[in-house]
This record gives sequence, C-alpha cells and structure tokens, in this order.
Amino acid sequence: MKAHVLQHAPFEGLAGIANWLTAQKADVSYSRFFEKTALPPRDGFDLLIVMGGPMSVNDEGEHPWLRGEKQFIRDTIARGTPVLGVCLGAQLIASALGARVFRNAQKEIGWHPIEAVPTNADVFRFPETLPVFHWHGETFDLPPGAVRLARSAACANQAFQIGRRTLALQFHLEVTPEAVQAFVDHCGDELQPAPYVQTGPELIAAPPTAYTEINTLMGRVLNYLTAPIC
Repeated sequence: MKAHVLQHAPFEGLAGIANWLTAQKADVSYSRFFEKTALPPRDGFDLLIVMGGPMSVNDEGEHPWLRGEKQFIRDTIARGTPVLGVCLGAQLIASALGARVFRNAQKEIGWHPIEAVPTNADVFRFPETLPVFHWHGETFDLPPGAVRLARSAACANQAFQIGRRTLALQFHLEVTPEAVQAFVDHCGDELQPAPYVQTGPELIAAPPTAYTEINTLMGRVLNYLTAPIC
C-alpha cells in the first residue's frame, strides 16, 4: 500500500494512524504545506489522508495553496481512491465538494461524546456514543450525496461519508497523549472558558483507555476505507 498524507502543521501529524500504516507495511509520502506546497501525481498512491491544522479552509488569500489542495482532493475522490479527512481535513473535503464551511456556534475543544446518526445507508457504523477528542471552531454543511454519520451536542455534523471510499471526521480519533500535549503547547491560547471548552489539565488527564478506544476505532475506519469492494 502507498499512502499519501496532506499535513498542514508540524504538530498535527499522523499520531496513532502511523501504527496502522506500519502494520500495513505502507509506503508513506507527505505533502507538508508548512514547508512546500508540491503535490504528488494523482495516481501515485492508494490512500489519501488529509490531516488537521489551525487555518480555515476559507483562508485562500493567506494560503493560496488551499485552492490546489481542494482540487487535488476533489480529483482523488473522483478517481475512487480512499480518502480520510480529519478535522480541517474533513472541512477541506466538504469545501472541495461544494459545501459551506463556517464558524460553529460553539468552539468544541476537549473530550466530548459523539453520537451515531441512524441511517439505512450502507455506510461505516460508529458506536452509539463514544467520548472522542475535539479541537475545532468551524463546522460544515454536508456536501451533495453525503450521508451524515455522527453528531455531538455542540456540532450537528461530526462525520460524513461519500460513496464507499471517502470518510470525513470532524473529531480526532488518531491522538495519543503526546499529540494532545502538542495541541495544548501550540494552541493553548484557545482554551478560553466556554460551554464545550475544557482546560489544559482536563485534556491531558484522559486515561489510557480513552486513547485505546479511539485509536482502535480509527483502525476500523481505515480498514473499512481500504477493504476490497466485492
């Protein structure tokens, strides 16, 4: 397997996803937009992973490479290559497919539960409820053809699926204790008192079982995306 990663900030890397890729013996390449904006050939990989970042998908004036990245994501989805978007990555998928990305009514930062949205569609199934890690202030409308998979008290659209090969997650299933510490170190100024914003110590105090649960679920997501279609 060849996987390509679109990374937007040095402190938002693969974290627990790296373990899954190692288990698959994947050959992993990167576009690190904080270093250079080059993108690989559209047919040079079997899985595209679009990671998070502190910028907005609407910041094309400040980050003009966002236009090319959205076109790249759109083309990859059209080819039928598996695509996973995480947080900003989910918002980029939504924007690339014509949906609106905008400021959410509440910032959502911390360990908050998501709930699965009932559907009769043949899609990935999230647990009925599960505390997961969030760090976002924006949200998205669903793009045409999307099936909503999850919601939370603070954010109606937490996950969606397009076809069989594209999954967009507003939340972070990949984080490890080190990754959460990096969020706090680099973005701690966002931890202002609000209904769905936890403190730094609360974020860091999550037990090991919380990480095991979400990392296991991320593995299930990736297995689903990359499984052969009968």
